[in-house]
Amino acid sequence: MTSVHDFSARDLQGRDLALSRYQGKVLLVVNTASQCGFTPQYKGLQKLYEQYQDQGLEILGFPCNQFAHQEPGSADDIGEFCELNYGVSFPLFDKIEVNGDDAHPLFQHLKSEAPGVLGSKAIKWNFTKFLVDRDGRVVKRYGSKDKPEDIARDIEAQL
Repeated sequence: MTSVHDFSARDLQGRDLALSRYQGKVLLVVNTASQCGFTPQYKGLQKLYEQYQDQGLEILGFPCNQFAHQEPGSADDIGEFCELNYGVSFPLFDKIEVNGDDAHPLFQHLKSEAPGVLGSKAIKWNFTKFLVDRDGRVVKRYGSKDKPEDIARDIEAQL
């Protein structure tokens, strides 16, 4: 069976990182954007990270420009924006696509393991979140409107 740990992704510095490095951690994988109505969720995500990181939570942010071109910046722009405006200290990865033929393999896997409403596999918008257990299995999918603080209980259950 395929696990989230079987994938790799390029971080904002351009390094390929095997997600197996997060084995034994609970993950919250999020597609993000800097110019979206949901961008203030970075604050809630950072708060979750600070609250639960010591217990084994990692939040992985994947910028995506597929929704109304709301992530137009370079890797440097994205990193600087997130740090300056929201104090983001959780790992951010290079810009990816989450839908279509060029969707990152990780997101293809996440969508197939946790379809959306009515079985839809497509990601509808920025800040869709996937909770992954310590063994790399996808536990649950959350939509853009699901605020980070509202999923804390589910995170705690995995920790």
